Amino acid sequence: MATEVASVDGDAGLAQATWSVKQTRALFAAEPESFDVDEASQATHIQVKFRARYADVPELKPSQLKKAKVAKVPTNIPVLPTPEPIEADAVVADTTPAEDGDADVVGKAVDALAKTQAAAAASSSTNAALVEYKKESNFSAQFAAGSSTALVRRRHAHEVPKPQWHAPWKLKRVIAGHLGWVRSVAVDPTNEWFVTGSADRTIKVWDLASGQLKLTLTGHINAIRGLAVSDRHPYLFSCSEDKKVLCWDLEYNKVIRSYHGHLSGVFCLKVHPTLDVLVTGGRDAVARVWDMRTKQQIHVLSGHQGTVWCLETQPTDPQILSGAADGTVKLWDLAAGKAMTTLTNHKKAVRAMACSPNDHSFLTGAADNLKKWQTRDGKFLRNFSGHNAIVNAVAMNQDNVAVSCADNGTMRFWDYTTGYNFQKEATIVQPGSLDSEAGIYAATFDKTGLRFITAEADKTIKVWQEDASATPETHPIDMAAWTKEYTAPKRF
Repeated sequence: MATEVASVDGDAGLAQATWSVKQTRALFAAEPESFDVDEASQATHIQVKFRARYADVPELKPSQLKKAKVAKVPTNIPVLPTPEPIEADAVVADTTPAEDGDADVVGKAVDALAKTQAAAAASSSTNAALVEYKKESNFSAQFAAGSSTALVRRRHAHEVPKPQWHAPWKLKRVIAGHLGWVRSVAVDPTNEWFVTGSADRTIKVWDLASGQLKLTLTGHINAIRGLAVSDRHPYLFSCSEDKKVLCWDLEYNKVIRSYHGHLSGVFCLKVHPTLDVLVTGGRDAVARVWDMRTKQQIHVLSGHQGTVWCLETQPTDPQILSGAADGTVKLWDLAAGKAMTTLTNHKKAVRAMACSPNDHSFLTGAADNLKKWQTRDGKFLRNFSGHNAIVNAVAMNQDNVAVSCADNGTMRFWDYTTGYNFQKEATIVQPGSLDSEAGIYAATFDKTGLRFITAEADKTIKVWQEDASATPETHPIDMAAWTKEYTAPKRF
C-alpha cells in the first residue's frame, strides 16, 4: 500500500515538473504558430530597454528642426509607441516541446535590438547639439517674453562720423618788438588790443587790427609766464617766475595790488568769469585762490605732486580745473577748496588746457596725447592723436576749431567735435634766429575766433587767419585717412 502511494506521488511530481518546463517554453520560446504573442513580448522588451537607455535624449519635432536650421539632422530614430499592458490571458500555455525555430526567433529579436541601439548611438552627438540649441531657444524665448531690458543698437566700425569742414589757416602778420622769448598772451574783452609777456621782463600792449605797439609795462624782475584781462574790471593781472602776482590798473597803467604767497615761480593765472576771484598756479605744486580786492588768500588747492602748468575757470562746478607736471588733471570744488575728481589718463606732464565755448567739455594737451573730457564729471571722451611733441598751448574758438601748439614749432588744427586733424602747420623762424628757436609757448584766439595769436621763441608774435579763398573742393576732407584713423585700435 505504501509502495502504491509513493508511486502516485512520484508521478504527480513528474507531471508538475513537466508542466513547469512547458510553461516556461511557452513564455520564452514559443512555436511559430503562436509567434504573434511572442512578438508583442519581444517588442515590449525592446521598448523597455530602449526607454531605459535613451530616456534622457530629447525628441525634436520637425517644426523645431526647421527653426534650428541644423543641416543633415538624422531622423531615423524610431519613435516607439507607449507599450500596452499585457493581459494575463494573452499568455497561452503550450505543452508542445520546443523546436530549433525557437532559437532563430530569439536571435532575430536580439539582432533587432542591437541595430536599434547602434542607430541611437550614431545620433547621440547630434542629439546633444540639439539639446544645447533647445536650451538656448528656451532662454531666448524667456528673454523676449519676460525681460524689460531694451536692446541698444551698437555702432559698427564702418559708421564713421563725418567731420565738419573748416578752412585752412595761414599766416597773416608777424609782430616783433620783444627782446626775449614771448611766454604769454591775452586778448582784451573789447577785442581792440592784446597783451604779451616776455622773458625780457616787460609786458607790451599791441593794437589787434594794425599790430602797432601801444604801451610797455615794467614791474617784474623775471620772465612773465601768465596774463589775464578782467571782463568786469579795468584790470590786467600778471604772474612771473619772480614769485610775484600783480594787478595793473589800465586807467593809470600802474600796479595797484600785489598778491604774496607763492613759494616759487608762478606759471599760470586765470580770472574767474563771475566772481572777484583770481587763481594762480606754479612750481610749488599748488593752486592758490585769491580775493581780488582784499588780496587775501581764500584757498590753497594742494594735491598735485608737480608744477601746476595750466588752469581754467568757469562759472559752474567744477569751477576750477588744473593740470600739472605729475600728469594729472584735477577738478576742484571752489566752495569747499577740495578736489572733486582726479584724472590720471595722461602719462606725461599736462602743460596746456582749454575749455570749449560751445559745450561742457575741455581739452588737455601733453607730450603723449591730446584728450577730450566731459567737464561735469571728468568723463574721458576721446583722444586727439597725431601731435607727437611737447604741447605748450591749446586754444579753441566758437567754430569748433581746436589748435595745439608745440615746443618744436609744429601746429595741429583739429575739428573739435570729431577729432579730425584737418591741417598740419609749422612756424617759420625769423631771420637771424636759430632753428631751435622754432617753439610756441602760448596761443589764443581773439574774441571773434577769426584770428589766432601765437607767442614764440624767436621773440615774435604771429597772427593767423583763415584762408578766405579756400572751399571744400579745393581743400577736401580726407575721408580715407580719417576712416583709417578712426577705426584703428585706440591706446589710452
